[in-house]
Amino acid sequence: MNINFQTSVRPRSEFLQVLSERGFIQQCSDIDALDSWLTTNRGTAYNGFDLTADSLHVGHLIPIMMLRWFQKTGNRPIALMGGATTRLGDPSFRDTSRPLLSEEQIAGNLAGIRRVFERFLTFGDGPEDALMVNNADWLGSLKYLDFLRDVGPHFSVNRMLTSDSVRQRLEREQSLSLLEFNYMVMQGYDFHVLAGMHGCLLQLGGSDQWGNILSGVEFGRRAGGRALFGLTAPLLTTASGAKMGKSAAGAVWLNADRLSPYEFWQFWRNSEDADVGRFLRLFTELPLDEIARLEALRGAEINVAKKVLADAVTGLCHGTDAAAESSETSRRLFEEGTTTTGLPTNSVNGDMLRHGLPLPDALVMAGLAGSKSEARRLILGGGVRVNSRNAGNEAMQLGPADVEDGFIRLSVGRKRHVLLQPEP
Repeated sequence: MNINFQTSVRPRSEFLQVLSERGFIQQCSDIDALDSWLTTNRGTAYNGFDLTADSLHVGHLIPIMMLRWFQKTGNRPIALMGGATTRLGDPSFRDTSRPLLSEEQIAGNLAGIRRVFERFLTFGDGPEDALMVNNADWLGSLKYLDFLRDVGPHFSVNRMLTSDSVRQRLEREQSLSLLEFNYMVMQGYDFHVLAGMHGCLLQLGGSDQWGNILSGVEFGRRAGGRALFGLTAPLLTTASGAKMGKSAAGAVWLNADRLSPYEFWQFWRNSEDADVGRFLRLFTELPLDEIARLEALRGAEINVAKKVLADAVTGLCHGTDAAAESSETSRRLFEEGTTTTGLPTNSVNGDMLRHGLPLPDALVMAGLAGSKSEARRLILGGGVRVNSRNAGNEAMQLGPADVEDGFIRLSVGRKRHVLLQPEP
């Protein structure tokens, strides 16, 4: 197996060419055989997503883009929803067990996540149309003794213990339940089922899933006599080493009801200079020569490339109209300082304002600070404004007199703005 992707030979298949040129490939189980298969066949590949929230976040964009490119190069992608495995919890590189969710919560999360995929993939009944399937459909009906007899002999506990995600938990002497330990077996069984049901021979994922993916490849060979493939992308960090997908206010969600298109646009507009070229290759479909031109911009001109990045990613995730509105909102805010159109809006109880709402509390409610202590530091540092006025007093309280045109606009720095809208 090619544990790391290192080859000087240009792939023949269009899909692997795109992924290689844009920096998606970290590891592949057998890159040459996979390239040969995709060159001569219309392939089917899947990526799995557990249903731990009602929206995916920016950290999921790489696997989503891999599925999108798979479809755009003439193949059929499968988005596997982990309705069953969400009930177990993936231990991959986690320090603690994941909270268990109810069936109702999982169903609600699936409905929210489907909206994300409808932006990126074309679903239907054609040979290249995407499928969305739920592993609860087959894992939920398994009989435990039959499963142990049929599947258990094909998984080595010795090998499972050497998986990085499991080994690191054990080395740190952190509890790993039998429930979580079974996750690798469940994921391997998913691959086996999808290969049989849909001819799916390729699993895509992040590099944190490498051990799980290899277990599925091996299980497919031993149980079904199939040559399966695994391909992973690097886990992304920013140029400064921060984990991708977090903003000052928390996770960068992909659903507009969790994070406004304007805030999403601003996240990309605020990318570090050194990340712009890489993000353009991974998260947009701009031609590579255009990306090279933008990446070469220096000084203040790099902001042009950041706006192109923000427009392109927001357009994919929320539509071109939302991207254009977010860009115009940003321009008017910074050039004119007057607009409220398109800004994220939070409701605030009218009685709280009538009795006086402490400014630190308001900043936390608006998501502009993670805690009251952080809010106080921002206020004392001179970075907070109420409407257009500087607010340097941490004892300040917001009241009805601060409402202008139906809102109170809170700002932290020049780029983060939220509207508070009083309720009766």
